[in-house]
Amino acid sequence: MSGKPRATDRPGDGSPFALGLLLRRAHARVASTMTAAMRPHGLDLRHFAVLIILVDRGPTTQRDLVEATGSDKAGIMRVVDDLEEKGFAVRKAVPGDRRVREVEITEAGLTAFDAAHEDAVAPAQELVSHLRPGEPEKLMDLLTRFAYPE
Repeated sequence: MSGKPRATDRPGDGSPFALGLLLRRAHARVASTMTAAMRPHGLDLRHFAVLIILVDRGPTTQRDLVEATGSDKAGIMRVVDDLEEKGFAVRKAVPGDRRVREVEITEAGLTAFDAAHEDAVAPAQELVSHLRPGEPEKLMDLLTRFAYPE
């Protein structure tokens, strides 16, 4: 084996994979915390990702949900099936195109969404409680610019 440095997945790793490894670790930590906050409301991250789109955009076609969430068609179908079963969303026909269905959040879905959002505030604050003043906002700014480059 050569003496070349290799990716380690440890703090301070300078490999070209370090950013991805850190983001994966951060995502796992946040996902676990947010999942715990959503669970009492009958939601998980897949459900919440779709509900965020429905709350933001209103009724949305399943095809557009695939694009917006980065999921695949079968995955979105399962999530929308789950949301319908829970009474959190409904599929409706799109006038003029019998093949296309829009998904719309229900009042029960909006109630669950709002309650899960409220229950996530304290755990979200706890996730960044070890950071110095101003750093949580800086982290959000950096991640936003990274995720949405101009």
